[in-house]
Amino acid sequence: MAVIHHTALKPTKLELLTAWLPSRPWYSGGTGEPELTKAGGFRLDDPEGEVGIEFMVVTDTSGTQPVAYLVPLTYRGAPLDEAEHALVGTMEHGVLGRRWAYDGCHDPVLVAQLLALIEGRAQAQDQNTSDTPDREVTRSYTGDTLVPTDFTATDDQAGTELRAPYGTTLRLHRALRPAPDTTPVLPPETTGHVTGSWHLPDGTRTRGLFAVLHPGR
Repeated sequence: MAVIHHTALKPTKLELLTAWLPSRPWYSGGTGEPELTKAGGFRLDDPEGEVGIEFMVVTDTSGTQPVAYLVPLTYRGAPLDEAEHALVGTMEHGVLGRRWAYDGCHDPVLVAQLLALIEGRAQAQDQNTSDTPDREVTRSYTGDTLVPTDFTATDDQAGTELRAPYGTTLRLHRALRPAPDTTPVLPPETTGHVTGSWHLPDGTRTRGLFAVLHPGR
């Protein structure tokens, strides 16, 4: 299990995301700087113990209505080859030293573990406490074994699409929507999904779809 270090980060994750989020096509804020707060999320373990994997939910209150964004991040002790386009920024960690933070949709370690979570081979972990499963994260899958290689990530106004050469598509919802009655409705032809929870600005706990998987056609 990954160890959560409660230590200082310079700059903080929210400071990195404040600069990075407006560059994303799925960001719906205005021309001003985002006003971000941490609203929830979870972690996954890297089987090799080298890469930190976090699915962070942040709420931006800079616009007329607050918007919650899903931001999958990976933290590495050295740059990821050929991933300069996915670099969110670098941080100085009080225990681990310099860390390179990436948009995890472009990191093969995060993609592999997200697929493992959908299949039920990996367990979501609490965002802030070591060795503690996150029971609020739910998943489902019906299908053959997923191949965790060669997914290509593309951002659009709706979110991020990860597409495999054989056609399987994993769609990550970036601007999150609370599910009616806390029961997300899955899109047609969905073979797998991940649902998570986060806090609304008024403190209410809600949940919604984080990711959906569609089979190849």
